[in-house]
Amino acid sequence: MLRYLPFLLVLALWIYAFIDCLNTPEEEVRGLPKVVWVIVILLFGEVLVGPVAWLVAGKNRAPRAVAGGGAARWVAPDDNPEFLKSLEKDLGKDLEKDLDTDKDRRDGGEDG
Repeated sequence: MLRYLPFLLVLALWIYAFIDCLNTPEEEVRGLPKVVWVIVILLFGEVLVGPVAWLVAGKNRAPRAVAGGGAARWVAPDDNPEFLKSLEKDLGKDLEKDLDTDKDRRDGGEDG
């Protein structure tokens, strides 16, 4: 079983690079047109040249720029002011709905 491991690893890298290339938008591909990268990956996949070349030089892996001009990065929800504002809005809506429901319940209960 262990003798098949190198073959399976090469196959896995080959498939990963091929699918990654197909799913990458054309504007994020560097060096060669996307179609040429697919051909390179398929032709030179057995010797790892194609997939490794794609992973190293084919795809633009820099983080995308955000509207503020800085690099895009992950922000925890509790550090994201936009997320916190949306929570406050949702909480306000939920409180209003609960108050309306309680008022309707009290009004209906007094009449019955």
